[in-house]
Amino acid sequence: MSPIVVGGPELFLGAGEVYVALLRPEIDPADPAVRLAAEQAGVTPEEFAGPGDVWALMYEDGAGPGEFELPGARDVEADGFAEQFQAALASGEPFTVEAGDFLRLDASPAADAWRLTARISPPEDGEDGAAGPRTLELGALPAARLLADLEDFRSALA
Repeated sequence: MSPIVVGGPELFLGAGEVYVALLRPEIDPADPAVRLAAEQAGVTPEEFAGPGDVWALMYEDGAGPGEFELPGARDVEADGFAEQFQAALASGEPFTVEAGDFLRLDASPAADAWRLTARISPPEDGEDGAAGPRTLELGALPAARLLADLEDFRSALA
């Protein structure tokens, strides 16, 4: 079976084995792999694909991956976070931006890059909530790449 392509807006921050990704996965029910998987599961392709409107936060901290859904999160909130992030990068000064109460990014300039630290707070009622908050050192990420990624993310939301 061919792999199922997952689309949707995604903002990936980090490199290698340490990252944070804010995303809204979308699976196309017309994709042949989705149709086959749905048939094998005994559901319609639309049921298999799901609603495509649930935001999630995925991360890897070197000790293993984690993820949790963000019920109630909306595109406008994700866009607002990205807009604040863009404006803060343009300031050239150290900053903190937050995406709800689940993600906080602390950043400081480092030559042509930004050193990012992510503080993740999984919901207490979710699987990862029992693990408690996590701090991930995302390293120095190139400023130009961050700005391009934020622009792409916001364009995907429009």
